[in-house]
Amino acid sequence: MTQTEIQNIVSAQREFFLSGATLPVKWRIMQLKKLKRAVIEREMELEQALAQDLGRSAVEAYLCDIGPVIVEINETIRGLRRWSRPETHFSGLLCFPSLITKVHKMPYGVNLIISPFNFPLLLTLGVLAASMAGGNTAVIKASSKSPACTAAINKLISDTFGPEYITVISGGHDVADMCLEQRFDKIFYTGSPKVAKHVMTQAARNLTPVALELGGETGNWCIVRKDADLKDAARKIAFFKLCNAGQICININQIAVATEVADEFLKELQAAFERQIGPEPQENPEYPKLITAAAFEKCAALADNCRDRIIYGGKGDSQSRRYSPTIIFPVGIDEDIVQHELFCPLLPVVPFEDKDIDTVMDTIARREHPLAMYLFTKDRRWADRTMRTQQFGGGCINEVCVHLMVKGVPFGGTGHSGMGAYHGEWGFREFTHPQTVLRGRNRMNLSLREHPYGGRKEKIKLWVLRRLER
Repeated sequence: MTQTEIQNIVSAQREFFLSGATLPVKWRIMQLKKLKRAVIEREMELEQALAQDLGRSAVEAYLCDIGPVIVEINETIRGLRRWSRPETHFSGLLCFPSLITKVHKMPYGVNLIISPFNFPLLLTLGVLAASMAGGNTAVIKASSKSPACTAAINKLISDTFGPEYITVISGGHDVADMCLEQRFDKIFYTGSPKVAKHVMTQAARNLTPVALELGGETGNWCIVRKDADLKDAARKIAFFKLCNAGQICININQIAVATEVADEFLKELQAAFERQIGPEPQENPEYPKLITAAAFEKCAALADNCRDRIIYGGKGDSQSRRYSPTIIFPVGIDEDIVQHELFCPLLPVVPFEDKDIDTVMDTIARREHPLAMYLFTKDRRWADRTMRTQQFGGGCINEVCVHLMVKGVPFGGTGHSGMGAYHGEWGFREFTHPQTVLRGRNRMNLSLREHPYGGRKEKIKLWVLRRLER
């Protein structure tokens, strides 16, 4: 793909958008139904691609990628007519006699979607559904790290839509940079904070608005207090850490566990891992693999640095790129391994005295905002207060990850974990601009706002204005 080819794609999409073809809501719904049908018809191909790139089993492929895409499209189809209706507002007496103001939900135009490798279908087609719902065209820069999934997405899109509407571009960072050279109307990027800074810098050249979905620079915390249901917490944490081998932006990066129950919790966690994936996870074909050899080597090197504190796991198979879930204990809250996103099956565990929980939460609050937070405790009052006062993207109390699956609520980060939000109506809002239009009238217009402001009319105008604006 060359710079000229990308420029031609963007130009063709801009002409298509300016034709007005994407504006009718009925047409958008038809396109969303075509996308849903294409996903369902190619389910087996998509499963095979996920297995090839990430070692996903059929169940995990459907649970984490294919199924959520269909759910997302269904929600969008059902809600789009309602979401897209212009809002009607009373203009206020100050605007008399122009009493009606409309807010139209207008598409941005030509969008760039840069998607990641870890959930290559959900984080590409789920975002695309929101863009389509908004009435936009889209250029998708799919990940070069998941080539089988990128090829499957490319085939699905090219067989379903014309390139003037939606186009998939494959390639590495050089191709992404060529895309960023173009003038898009909206950029949606999912990935790391480091690359997000580059995306924002490039977008700023054209004052292009961006939405960023990032993993969080210092990782997502899970807090296990002494009054938690330890067996339940361990079961849920083990499931989540096994999912996609830890390569999830909202996954648990590290656990803080109360010293009073640390030993019992760690026994439960080890038992939960073995019950779910067996004693040798790196040999289990159901267990996903790390995306590249470089990712495997990085994970193994991090584990080797903490080899003397590994109490479970610590084994890997470089040929299959599977590295077992690995518990590292004890770890200090200020150590480097809990101050950056791991994105692998390593699980550092930080012990703390339960009476010092406020100090722990203060330390977390002073770091970059995570994308997710998880609390396990029976103290609902403390949990609710913590969730109201900490800054993070989203989270759960006595549960993991399923906040992502709730319909009608936003998903997004803040600060170093991102900006903007999507899913359902929030995705529609992310890809549309609220455009305010007041309906003026040519009769009964008052001279209140017009000159002269002095003379005998000054006191009258001030008297009226002060009463209207209170």
